This record gives sequence, structure tokens and C-alpha cells, in this order.
Amino acid sequence: MLARLDQPIAAIATAPGRGAVGIVRVSAKNIDAIVQAVCGRTLKPREATYLPFRAADGSTLDQGLAIHFPAPHSYTGEDVLELQAHGGPVVLQLLLARCLEAGASMALRVAEPGEFTQRAFLNGKLDLAQAEAVADLIDASTEAAARSATRSMAGEFSREVHALRDALVHLRMLVEATLDFPEEEIDFLQKADAHGQLERLQANLARVMQRAHQGALLREGIHVVIAGQPNAGKSSLLNALAGAELAIVTPIAGTTRDIVRQTIQIEGVPLHVVDTAGLREGAEEVEQIGIERAWGQIAKADAVVFLHDLTRAGDAGYREADAAIAAKLPGDVPVVEVWNKVDAGGAPTPALPQRGREEDGETPSPLGGGLGWGHPGLTLSAKTGQGLDALRQKLLEIAGWQAAPEGVFIARERHLHALRRVDAHLMEAAGLLSLQAQSLDLLAEELRLAQNALSEITGEFSADDLLGVIFSRFCIGK
Repeated sequence: MLARLDQPIAAIATAPGRGAVGIVRVSAKNIDAIVQAVCGRTLKPREATYLPFRAADGSTLDQGLAIHFPAPHSYTGEDVLELQAHGGPVVLQLLLARCLEAGASMALRVAEPGEFTQRAFLNGKLDLAQAEAVADLIDASTEAAARSATRSMAGEFSREVHALRDALVHLRMLVEATLDFPEEEIDFLQKADAHGQLERLQANLARVMQRAHQGALLREGIHVVIAGQPNAGKSSLLNALAGAELAIVTPIAGTTRDIVRQTIQIEGVPLHVVDTAGLREGAEEVEQIGIERAWGQIAKADAVVFLHDLTRAGDAGYREADAAIAAKLPGDVPVVEVWNKVDAGGAPTPALPQRGREEDGETPSPLGGGLGWGHPGLTLSAKTGQGLDALRQKLLEIAGWQAAPEGVFIARERHLHALRRVDAHLMEAAGLLSLQAQSLDLLAEELRLAQNALSEITGEFSADDLLGVIFSRFCIGK
């Protein structure tokens, strides 16, 4: 892999398709020959120059801007040439082919996905968290996610991690000093307030974990499945949440037979909503396939909106069918019970318990004291929009979202996993610290493991296979 990273690379850096401008990017340790061949002249560093791009026979392929970024003052840390041409696919392919031809003697090749950013990481231009934030900024589906990714790309998350690491290194130093000089009468740990340092470190870690969790929500969003019996209004609810007619709505039971997906946002958090086929027994073959897919989506959901029809709340058969569905719902998936069609008019039937909190639309579950997930039911109208805001807030509450401060930085699940491991090692260290001399070796090891877990976030301690997985998910040319 290291041998390939010494080879010069080139790629089209703009998205496939037609556009006003397209960019071809080249990165190498010495790019002068390619600049001369394609541009016909030398270029002033970091200055855009308008000129014709030359074919091998001297004819003009296109005209545009060329910019030369000499190492180390470039994105990758190597010499970089960027050619800004007209954004037609054929033009860009011709320009890329010309660069490859001009660089054939130096084994110029087409870049793999994420290879430009990988070189930026390996050459010290970015740490791993910043490199991942580049991809997250490109993939951001909401404004809040984009702003958070920008903060991570600028190094805000990395600075928080480095501050934790520095405090951890200082604590490790005290423990190692005590191990190295056991004959000293002075207790290094007690004198240096090691207990207090560890407590402050744990408190700071908790704050970073909370912000990272918020950032992970902005990146990943939450996957919500709308489930329930036929004609409960699932497709209408999807349309209401999305603000568009995405799913077909008819009075005929079983209209939805496949999965319908839509991503919306609530307070900047992406909400991936899935409408499913109505759950019922005795469905015909095609509808049954849709029902099986619905259960598959429910098993993978972050939350399930269990939709009931308020106009059928007094129907014993309907209630029994709802109870049968409830019994099959996964116990580890949060469920919000929602009663639809509050706009239908008339008072609830005697079988429906009285509403608990009229002001925000919450009502106790009519399914025998609730389903046991701890989330009270809501009443709403998918037709008029009444009660939708309460549902949106309930979903954010289940996800653990809090009003996003400006300081939230983007984070990934691997970051959260690393921070949780740090937390676990520090908890072990806190227990061992009270034993002091009897367990200093174990204490030192827990602190070392905690530091390694922190270093994985920024890439100071990372396996090559992890790097391969991360950068392979980037787009080509980035």
C-alpha cells in the first residue's frame, strides 16, 4: 500500500454529469513535467492562470484555469495541479486522459476513492477526524450537519480529543513516576491530587461524549418506521411529515405493499421515515411479501411509530389485532403509540381511556396500560396536521437530541465507540486508584489503554485496515 502511495495520482474531482465547470486534479511529488505538457508553460504558485489545455500534438482540448500548488502548501502535501475546464463529461475525460498520458513516464495513475484525502492525512495536513469530516461535509443532508462538519474539519473535535489526551498523559506520568521510584517517601499521586485530576478528566470526557453524540445524530439521523394495521393512515402520516404526496393514499386496505422511504429534517436532524405495508393476518401473497418487509424494517429501526385508528378504538377486534402486533414488536426498539384521525370528530369511545394531557396531545395507551416502552401515546391528524409537532419532538426526545448549541461537531459511530471505551477504562482506573500501591501496574495499563482509544479518533494510533475502510468510502477525486 505504501508503494502505491508514492505513485502520482489524477482524477476528475467534480461529480459525474454535465455542469458549467469541472475539475481535474493531479497530485505528485514533482509535477513540473505534467504542468509543462498540459499547460505549455510554468505556472506561478497558487495563482489561477487562464490558458488553453494542450493535447499531445499541440492542439487545444479546452480553455480554462490552471492552478499549481507546490508542496507542502497544498491539500495533499504534495505538488498539486488543478485544471478547471468546462464541465462536460467528454471534455473532462479527455483532459484526464491527457494528464495520464503526460505523466506516463512517472507512472501517473487514476486515484482510488478518497486517496487525495488519505495522502493529506498521511502527510500531516489533516488528522483522521478532520479527514472524515471532509466526507461528512460532502454528504451532509442538513444545514446543521454541514456546519458541524465544518467545525470538525477545522479541528474543533480534534482539539477536544487532544485536551483529553494531554490530561491523560499527565496522569500517566504521575503513575509511572510512582512506579519508578517506589522507595520515595513522598506519595506522588496524593500530592499531585491524582484523584481530582481523574475526576476532572472523566467530567470533561462526559461533556465531549455528549457533544459527539449530538454530532453523530446530525450525521446519521434517526430511522423511523411507521407501522400499524391497514388504513390507520400510515401513508398519510408520511405525506404530512414530508410535506409532499409521496405515498398513494386510498380508502382501500392494503394499498401500500412495499417500502416507501423519505428523508426529512427536524431541527437539523435528518429523519429517515419509512412507510410500510399494513400489518394484518390473512393477506394475499403479494401483500404478505410487503408485510414481511415491514417487519424487517421494524427490526432495524431506531424508533417505531405504532399508528392506531382513533375512529376504530371501540372495536374489540381492532384492539385485539393491535395487541397482537404489539406483542411482536422488538423489545429493544423504542415505540411511540400514535392515535390518528382525531379530526374525525365525536368523543372517544368508552373503551378509550381519558386523555392525560390535553395541552400537548398526549393520551394514555388504550392497549391495557401501555406497551411498556415508557413513551406515552399521542393523538394527531395526518390530514390536518394537528399534533404533528408533538410527534416530531417525541422522536427527537427518543433519539436523545437536545437543542443544538453552536459548538456541536460532527462525529461518527466509531468515535462514540472509542469514547465509550475511554470512559470504561477511566472507570476501571478510578477503582484501582483507591488501592494505589497494590494495583499501580494495573492502573498504568488502564490509563494506557484509554490513551490508545483516544488516539484512534485522530489517527495517531490506527490500524491500516481501518484507514482502508474509512477512505474507501470517499468519492473519487477527494
